[in-house]
Amino acid sequence: MGAALLASWPWDNLGLYKYVLYGPLVGKAVASRAWEAASPDRWILLLLLLFGLRALTYQLWSSFSNMLFATRRRRVVRDGVDFDQIDKEWDWDNFLILHALMAAAALCAFPSLRHLPAWDGRGFAVALVAHAAATEPLSYLAHRALHGSSGRLYARYHSLHHSSRVPQPFTAGLATPLEHVALGALMSLPLAAARAAGCASVALAFAYVLAFDSLRAMGHCNVEVVPASLFRAIPALRYVLYTPTYHAIHHTKKEANFCLFMPLFDLLGGTIDRRSWDMQRKMSAGVDEVPDFVFLAHVVDVMQSLHVPFVMRTFASTPFSVQLFLLPMWPFAFLVMLAMWVWSKTFVISCYNLRGRLHQIWAVPRYGFQYFLPFAKDGINRQIELAILRADKMGVKVLSLAALNKNEALNGGGTLFVNKHPDLRVRVVHGNTLTAAVILNEIPKGTAEVFLTGATSKLGRAIALYLCKKRVRVMMMTLSTERFQKIQKEAPAEFQQYLVQVTKYRSAQHCRTWIVGKWLSPREQRWAPPGTHFHQFVVPPIIGFRRDCTYGKLAAMRLPKDVRGLGACEYSLERGLVHACHAGGVVHFLEGYTHHEVGAIDVDRIDVVWEAALKHGLRPA
Repeated sequence: MGAALLASWPWDNLGLYKYVLYGPLVGKAVASRAWEAASPDRWILLLLLLFGLRALTYQLWSSFSNMLFATRRRRVVRDGVDFDQIDKEWDWDNFLILHALMAAAALCAFPSLRHLPAWDGRGFAVALVAHAAATEPLSYLAHRALHGSSGRLYARYHSLHHSSRVPQPFTAGLATPLEHVALGALMSLPLAAARAAGCASVALAFAYVLAFDSLRAMGHCNVEVVPASLFRAIPALRYVLYTPTYHAIHHTKKEANFCLFMPLFDLLGGTIDRRSWDMQRKMSAGVDEVPDFVFLAHVVDVMQSLHVPFVMRTFASTPFSVQLFLLPMWPFAFLVMLAMWVWSKTFVISCYNLRGRLHQIWAVPRYGFQYFLPFAKDGINRQIELAILRADKMGVKVLSLAALNKNEALNGGGTLFVNKHPDLRVRVVHGNTLTAAVILNEIPKGTAEVFLTGATSKLGRAIALYLCKKRVRVMMMTLSTERFQKIQKEAPAEFQQYLVQVTKYRSAQHCRTWIVGKWLSPREQRWAPPGTHFHQFVVPPIIGFRRDCTYGKLAAMRLPKDVRGLGACEYSLERGLVHACHAGGVVHFLEGYTHHEVGAIDVDRIDVVWEAALKHGLRPA
């Protein structure tokens, strides 16, 4: 069977170059100085402005939909949006290009449309009647035809739209060209009716098209935004305006709730799902969900604060890197940082499911540099403490501290909170036992000597003690003889000889295995011999200046294959990877450990935790 007509986009392979299709319109607008009032091509500027606003409408609804800190209780489909769905909807705006070309063609074919008045209030009434009398019933009939009993149209065309498991505003754009040609034609009917009646206007075109897009995005946003009290006060309104719950039922059930925006036509066609109103009332009231595991992160810097699903979902689904398109957003993000410093509290960023259990990522509203301000220490600890107490009250089983949230100088690796609240039911975990295990298992078997910086830190201590028991010579870079000797005395007497204090980087000029727990400048890296591999647990990771050496990334593990709803990358890690301390908390939960993992790392548990991670399907990055 050949390919179905208009079942795929002709510019599918162009990637970002598809936006060149706007080029003729942009070029014509610039050439004719369309921004000037006297320009005959001012209509082009208005057309481009309209389609920019259309794209913004869907983006704003997407941002709202992904604000889990504000919307999680009213989500209709409770699953997270995974990478597969995000990739499928990556080119959601294809239909905007198509509609722009259709609109430009219409304006060229009918020159009188280019000279509409700015305002004519009569056109709004005509368009409203035409929408209810023509656009709504024809959309309903077309939609039912796509779900027809033969299944051929559904398989060839409409199944793509229903392939997204969780409705999202961008899901509204996931459809074939044929469907969007039909949608564009149906959208034009009320505007054409107003033109035929002699009362069309630029304001009507903008208002109708943007209202149409907003309703489509709302219906797919997966968050119940229509208060049930509105339908209780005006019962008939439930047949005039659909809701996200109403449309979500169509996406899950498929044989009911076909209307465009007005359930009246489902009532007339006998296709209303009778659960719609009860379910809408329940979703409007909100449904509590308690995570079993929480990873308590913090913001790295102003740029990284934009790497979250509720800012740009597609960007958050790729490893973080500074991009040029972020620069115009920096001033706004900086103001948000200041506001968060004053008013914000810990909030939910994203979630995923693992083996039927909800895992959430929360963020302390503090940025990396703030952790090094002496006067900010108490405030940060208070934020972390409140998050732990909130998790405890909710019934969270395990809370894992990320990065600087478990800084030894800040709170003793979480010890502060456990000692202050001895009756905590939630298990507080720093996850560094697994971090140490990941680093140690990256070191090739047979290695006889390593050079260790950050040697007296929590992780450095554990790595040194573990390796010396394996008869690996560890050159511990530290100026503090007292701290070195304290760690050396922890090792069994027969292994203490393998721990050696060094105070200069030149001491490692013949060692090809460097374990970096403290920032290295280019000058310090020069002491490493060619072929050296730099293992890292320093945050942020060192910059790879040496082309004749290799650089490992921060310790990370890949989540099990049965993870569901994971759609955001953790900082600069690849999809599906999480930092080892995050993975350590997951293992703590999956194993059902009842102890807190805070303070110093128990070296004897490194292999135990590593084996447990592998048993549960986590894999090294």
